[in-house]
Amino acid sequence: MTDPEAKATLAELGTRVRAWRARRGMTRKQLAADSGLSERFLADVEGGKGNVSINSLEAAARALNITILELLQDAPRPALARVQSLLGRLDEGQLDQAYALLAASFGLADEQGREKRVALIGLRGAGKSTLGAQLAAGRGVPFVELDREIEREAGTSMNEILLLHGQAGLRRLERRALLRIAEDNAEGVVMTTGGSIVSERETFDLLQSRFWCVWLKASPEEHMSRVVAQGDMRPFDSTRGATSEALDDLRRILASREPLYARADAVVDTAARSVKQSFKDLERAVPAPR
Repeated sequence: MTDPEAKATLAELGTRVRAWRARRGMTRKQLAADSGLSERFLADVEGGKGNVSINSLEAAARALNITILELLQDAPRPALARVQSLLGRLDEGQLDQAYALLAASFGLADEQGREKRVALIGLRGAGKSTLGAQLAAGRGVPFVELDREIEREAGTSMNEILLLHGQAGLRRLERRALLRIAEDNAEGVVMTTGGSIVSERETFDLLQSRFWCVWLKASPEEHMSRVVAQGDMRPFDSTRGATSEALDDLRRILASREPLYARADAVVDTAARSVKQSFKDLERAVPAPR
């Protein structure tokens, strides 16, 4: 974080502490007494000059009777707070159902031309590139790989992006590339995505609002055998090769992402299926071109 960014962050944090203290009707002296922090330290925090630690933030949040997350996040509107309270009682499966209902009711997944733009999601080795290129050719639309478009946005490789900008920078470029691809391909496109895109909820929500998403699914063993055949062991430990440990890694990754992949508009299981059979399944899973 640059110095101006750090100053802006501290100033925003000070504003939020001040606002929550006002909302609670607490003086700075009361907050100091309840939190165990000094008045001078709190004055510095509220003035955007404090050297703030996680422990001090937690102490201030407890004294304000809020969580540290509530202190750091934007203050919700009253109606939004009620919705968040309700959603907080739901498990992951129910949250996905709630999202689908909201999207259907308020048009979040009804972007014009969405059904013309197909995005293939899933782990490496599912057949995204092979089937995606065939589908694009059959529909007469461009075929793009999101990772290559991200590199085009940055003017450098994915590895360099991560080294220079970290995960946060990569995700910003990813969202920018997604929007550009959607805007540039109003008449249709087939796009492959990286396997981890579903782990970024904001990015996945954006993807689903602009593209018809299909999860290309396979068994962990088939994923592994295809990855080995391609000679690219990402995201597994390449020092261990096609070992049982790497397969265990894959199973864990797949298990953690399965509920997210399942949010796709359609699922095509490529396990024990030939490329020709899987392609026919994929054609049936996407809306017919109009």
